[in-house]
Amino acid sequence: MPEEQQPSPRREVVTGVPRGARRRAPAHTPARSEISEQTSLGATYVRALMRSQLRAGLGALAALACLVGALPLVFAVPRARSGPLVWLVLGLLVYPVMWLIARWYVRRAERNEADFTGLVMDPADRSG
Repeated sequence: MPEEQQPSPRREVVTGVPRGARRRAPAHTPARSEISEQTSLGATYVRALMRSQLRAGLGALAALACLVGALPLVFAVPRARSGPLVWLVLGLLVYPVMWLIARWYVRRAERNEADFTGLVMDPADRSG
């Protein structure tokens, strides 16, 4: 009678923490506690957020000033004083550009806030 071959034992390789296992959250998030305790490091975090928001606001304001500041140059053209070019510029070109500037500013401000939130958020909260 031939000898029956027994299947070799199945090998398992564990490469990391099982998905069902939860990591214990740290006692506190350093950045969040620094801000809530109003330490100098927390003030630096908040100041950096405010500086980035101010930079975005000043950029949007500068773009708007360039847009509005260029209007008198367009109207200084002799043919533009009384004609459809004035209405074309005022009615069709200025407002979409202003909308694009506003959209850029809002997206930039939201990105700044998301970056700041990612900095102070608990790592255990990020995954879930």
